Amino acid sequence: MKNTSAVPAASLADEGKAPPRRGRGRPRKSEAGDNSSRNALIVAAARQFRAKGFDATTTRDIAHSIGMQSGSPFYHFKSKNDLLFAIIEEGMLAAQRSQDAVLAEMPEGAAASEILYALALNHLCVLWLPGNDFVPVMLHEWRSITPGQRKKIQVLKDAYEEPWRRGLEALQEQGRLGTSTSLARLMLFGILHGTMRWFAPKGRLGLEQLAQECVNALVARPQAGKAGRKPAAASSKGR
Repeated sequence: MKNTSAVPAASLADEGKAPPRRGRGRPRKSEAGDNSSRNALIVAAARQFRAKGFDATTTRDIAHSIGMQSGSPFYHFKSKNDLLFAIIEEGMLAAQRSQDAVLAEMPEGAAASEILYALALNHLCVLWLPGNDFVPVMLHEWRSITPGQRKKIQVLKDAYEEPWRRGLEALQEQGRLGTSTSLARLMLFGILHGTMRWFAPKGRLGLEQLAQECVNALVARPQAGKAGRKPAAASSKGR
């Protein structure tokens, strides 16, 4: 599989470099339309929320961590809650772009197992590339956003998971799943997200092998005469 490097928070982190440190006083009004400042706040807030939790983090902490005045976040977000929602929304949109790029490079007629492997590997890159804090924040702070915000994010999640559902349905038709597609999807995401508790990116196990093992945990080997091409094992280590 190609192009697994285009991942959400990495792009946000690149765009979200903090502006030069300013002296004391009110932020310039021009900052209200400054996307680089907004992205810097999103990246910094995701990092702070992941490290300390949503409730324990103040907007002052976030602003000061990137050299902004304490009132700067409110030029871009009405509240800390809106900033949390922006982290999750921007992260999901970037993850979708990354996944779309991966799927666009899949060869025509690729086996369902190949597609699922590509999706799993891309998702691990989303989780593990430096600066990608939005997924842990989304998982741990899901209840901190409002019901209306959760509905909006659920629409994005459903779109992101649709190719996974189609791939699992194809594998079920081949007799390679031992459970329902909905349960298999939940289990696979549970396995992938669980790697955040134990995986060592610099260890012997690379992301490519990890992705294959995660898929193998749920998908049986193809029956004789029905085998699709096995996903090629890549050589790079975890990042």
